[in-house]
Amino acid sequence: MKPKILLINGSPRKYGASTKLMAIAEKGILDAGGEAEEIFLYDYNIKECLGCVSDDQKVCRFPCIIDDDDFNKLGEKIIHSDGFIIISPIYWYSVSGKLKTFIDRLTSLENMIVHIGKSLLEGKVAGFIFSGNDSGSLLAIAHVMAVINSMGVHIPAWGLAYHHTIEDVLEDEQAVRDSYNVGYIVTIAAKMLKERKEWYNPRVDINELRKIAIKKAETYESQRVERLKLFKEKTVK
Repeated sequence: MKPKILLINGSPRKYGASTKLMAIAEKGILDAGGEAEEIFLYDYNIKECLGCVSDDQKVCRFPCIIDDDDFNKLGEKIIHSDGFIIISPIYWYSVSGKLKTFIDRLTSLENMIVHIGKSLLEGKVAGFIFSGNDSGSLLAIAHVMAVINSMGVHIPAWGLAYHHTIEDVLEDEQAVRDSYNVGYIVTIAAKMLKERKEWYNPRVDINELRKIAIKKAETYESQRVERLKLFKEKTVK
């Protein structure tokens, strides 16, 4: 069965640089034996996150309690995918507002770890393609990478591409090549990870881990004391 990879485009301009690089990434997905689906976030009604997880962690779950917009529909698409590529213009060193709202709402999928012991994003693979007229691409990618990885998503090597000049994005040879490979690599990684059913282990014995850490620290502390003792003896001599 072909890996299903979503192309999540956070740009309001379907004719712009983000869409051009998305088309190139889609070619990479197809060449790697995957199946692609384009999602333009500005085609959907996605309301702002209410932050209910901060009031009561048990309230935040999927389907999201905000049920009068399109997010739950998009959430289902993500659940039934093997991976996704986030594509965004750079707005003031960050992502577009619509994409930021979408990422915030993904908390409902991640927080299922509280309810069922597993994030609904766990084991999926993600890549990132950002473009803008100025600096900020790596800053924005690094931030979104950290967030998505914290939700249980795998990020393969070379899983990013970016363009940050006012010139035509298609004249940026590196951005074109990298965007193709983001699609290609995410698809390959999704194939490799498809059989693994669980990654994060929430059932680990915390007290046992604390004992291991304390024992290790005590070992090095005793060595430090011994070194200090020898140092003092040498100093006295």
